[in-house]
Amino acid sequence: MAWVVLVVSGLLEAGWALCLKESHGFTRLWPSVGFGVLLAASMAGLAFALRTLPVGGAYSVWVGIGAVTTAVLAMTFLDEPVTLVKVVSIGLIVAGVVGLNASGGAHA
Repeated sequence: MAWVVLVVSGLLEAGWALCLKESHGFTRLWPSVGFGVLLAASMAGLAFALRTLPVGGAYSVWVGIGAVTTAVLAMTFLDEPVTLVKVVSIGLIVAGVVGLNASGGAHA
């Protein structure tokens, strides 16, 4: 169950990051509200998962999911350019998270 919550929390991290961008420095109400709600939910999920998962592996998964999802959504919906360097870098993030967890960072 902790892994499911952690994955959902990582996806929520991408949501709050995108809301932060769309809030234009907290000058737009609904993206600002979305940011706060998604941030709180993401952190609560991470905190729940850390009750049973080791911090190194769990945090790397949470950050990796958030970073990769944010980058992909920004390129897909916010017209950020898609470049070979970005695609390779996303692959490296995924490889790094897998490597950290394969090396014993995610036992539960």
